[in-house]
Amino acid sequence: MENSTFSSETSGFVKVNRILKTLSDPRAKKWVLTLVLLLWMSMPLWAQLAHPDPSGAATGTARDVPAATAGKPTFQEIADAVGHNRIAINIVWTLITGFLVMFMQAGFAMVETGFTQAKNVAHTMAMNFMIYAIGILGFWICGFAFMFGGIGSVASLGGTAGLTHEITLHLFGKDFGLIGNAGYFLNSSVYDVGVFTLFLFQMVFMDTAATIPTGAMAERWRFKPFVIYGFFISMIVYPLFGNWVWGGGWLSQLGVNLGLGHGHVDFAGSSVVHEVGGAAALAGALVIGPRLGKYTRDGKVNPIPGHNIPMAIVGTFILAFGWFGFNPGSTLAGTDLRISVIAVNTMLASAAGAFLAMLYTWKTTGKPDPGMMANGMLAGLVAITAPCAFVNATSAVIIGAIAGVLVVAVANFVDRRLKIDDPVGAFAVHGANGIWGVLALGLFADGKYGDGWNGVPGTVRGLFYGDAGQFVAELIGAVTCFVFVFGVMYVFFKVLDKIVPLRVSEAVEEKGLDMPEMGVKGYVGDQVEIPVF
Repeated sequence: MENSTFSSETSGFVKVNRILKTLSDPRAKKWVLTLVLLLWMSMPLWAQLAHPDPSGAATGTARDVPAATAGKPTFQEIADAVGHNRIAINIVWTLITGFLVMFMQAGFAMVETGFTQAKNVAHTMAMNFMIYAIGILGFWICGFAFMFGGIGSVASLGGTAGLTHEITLHLFGKDFGLIGNAGYFLNSSVYDVGVFTLFLFQMVFMDTAATIPTGAMAERWRFKPFVIYGFFISMIVYPLFGNWVWGGGWLSQLGVNLGLGHGHVDFAGSSVVHEVGGAAALAGALVIGPRLGKYTRDGKVNPIPGHNIPMAIVGTFILAFGWFGFNPGSTLAGTDLRISVIAVNTMLASAAGAFLAMLYTWKTTGKPDPGMMANGMLAGLVAITAPCAFVNATSAVIIGAIAGVLVVAVANFVDRRLKIDDPVGAFAVHGANGIWGVLALGLFADGKYGDGWNGVPGTVRGLFYGDAGQFVAELIGAVTCFVFVFGVMYVFFKVLDKIVPLRVSEAVEEKGLDMPEMGVKGYVGDQVEIPVF
């Protein structure tokens, strides 16, 4: 066996040596050089035959338009191709931005986990992870049907076949939409590319709202009632309010039916997503009660610091990145060039929120506080989410700056005055600034965008630009959201607590929820405590 291998290697060496000797012959060198020269000279000919287009200017011609006669499309065939490509661009844009919003779940997980204690890392991460899966299933079962079952046709997605059944209340000669009634389980009647695109994009928005209470109730919430909560908010609470604003329901019809501007307008979810999540978080935190040791017997606040500020900061950056899907994606159209204005407004408001939160905290406490910088950025993003498409750059900075101060003030008020323990400031970030976001639209919308919004002719204008009715519609929507969501979720948590207790035992809370609830530790090994100077 070894001799055979040696023989083959020797044979190969001999062959290579012969080739090298042949090439060293002067006549062989001439033939090789001639061959290389001929190949080099023929390159332009090959290039001409292959039709390369390195600039891309000649790629995509009449030859690429589907036609009965190749290369000679009729006017109708060209029109069909243009229409198809427009819808394709919109669908691809909407899906990609939906993927960005889905990635925000990682940001939420890191922010909430970083702002809580090391002994609860696995539990907090697990809630942020599983709310995604639970939310998908709940929204698929009936949430999507309740929210968008009567929306009709979304033109930018080429239509949404089958979503034509809205249950309405007839008052004063007007129809007020209450709840959708089509699209359960994404059944065959809505088996359509436009519907499926809308489902994915709206599902990740719902998931953002659903994950907000996981931070407010962290470090003492049992996992079983959390699972029940996940289905309840994704199947019923979020879809109902979402229908009233985005599904053609009664709040969106305040303009058509009552002459209040364009009705309650919320471009990307300050109320529909963030105020819903914030109100639910406040109700849950109130019912479940504060963490052990959070407040002394005489009512003094005992801060419980987060264990990993770098994690929270990185999570904030992920959220800010995902927000470029959240807000610009809400056009549902990559062909809507307003996306550039929306993206820049989003960026400016986030910066103003972070900067003002830093300054305000620095002035009031003597330290800038990186945690409040992060919450300030998120507050600016929440506040600009509703008005991002309707305001100019200066207004975006003002909206974000006010949000940066508001988040600090509300967080302190909830913690010190109301004695509600919200470990991550969920209500201050999402609830309070969700309200501010829709009110800001009612004030600052400049009339440069939104012609025909919610069936009302003309562009969207706020109070400062001549339409007081728009501000009234925004106020009605904000109040309705808080009263409805907080009320329903408070009752839900109270009843659920009687059936499946919300809170872990004191012993489990003292030890940490990871092993008792999850069966695994978030961190293995000793935790290093850094002294505070």
